[in-house]
Amino acid sequence: MTGLCNGRVVVVTGAGRGLGRAHALAFAAEGAKVVVNDLGVGLDGTGGGAGPAQQVVDEIVASGGEAVAHGGDIATTDGAASLVTTALDAFGRLDTLVNNAGFLRDRMLVNLDEDDWDAVMRVHLKGHFLPLKHAAAYWRAEAKAGRTPDARVINTSSGAGLLGSVGQGNYAAAKAGIVGLTLVAAAEMSRYGVQVNAIAPAARTRMTEQTFAETMAAPGGDAFDAMAPENVSPLVVWLGSAASAGVTGRVFEAEAGRITVMEGWRPGPTADKGARWTPTEAGETTLKLLAASEPPHPVYGAH
Repeated sequence: MTGLCNGRVVVVTGAGRGLGRAHALAFAAEGAKVVVNDLGVGLDGTGGGAGPAQQVVDEIVASGGEAVAHGGDIATTDGAASLVTTALDAFGRLDTLVNNAGFLRDRMLVNLDEDDWDAVMRVHLKGHFLPLKHAAAYWRAEAKAGRTPDARVINTSSGAGLLGSVGQGNYAAAKAGIVGLTLVAAAEMSRYGVQVNAIAPAARTRMTEQTFAETMAAPGGDAFDAMAPENVSPLVVWLGSAASAGVTGRVFEAEAGRITVMEGWRPGPTADKGARWTPTEAGETTLKLLAASEPPHPVYGAH
């Protein structure tokens, strides 16, 4: 390892398993001190316990690193505030926030209960907003005190949020919202020395190994395990380090050995009459514009 994050203090939410665990271990391997947040809940967000977070802390400490566990609910004001306080109390500073926590409650829209919509929105979208809010307040105060930080935030979106995913209306909407939040935060926080980016990872986790069982299965023998969550972490570590200076407000897909810069909404074919259209004119013009445009990528799971 290169010590890319020597001296940095990193918070990772949802770090007890899967991608979050891989990120926490990768940051520690590069010299970071890590706050490992996890509620220890089941795949659907029920239950809970401190075990998964503490196990990751124990792994980091056993490897010679420094880490502490945080078991607060980051989708609450108190939990998110204590996340930042834990980093400051344990290590005296905060440099990088990785928002990763989440769970699934998949249903087709006509079968999707309001509670399942609210729960997924809460953990993914509110669970990004509140830690970001409290970390940003700390960094803003540092900047105003003349100690401008070299801070980083990495948010976790999804291909479902970029393209849509059948049976995941709540999850896709939340992950799309995270992209919007990322763009706003990058613009607002740049003056305080904070860079904010998002990733859309694909990897084998509790949330994917059943839904996409065939795609996510580990290969046999010595073959490259393309869907191992550890494949995503190198990009996250780099984005969370000082080496990523100047990179902000961007979204990256990361899976296997591939990194892709995602290019989002931007103007395509356009027409301007200079006056109000009739409905018929608007329709005829729109069809011509669509014919000249790039077709959208298909929604995941669409036939």
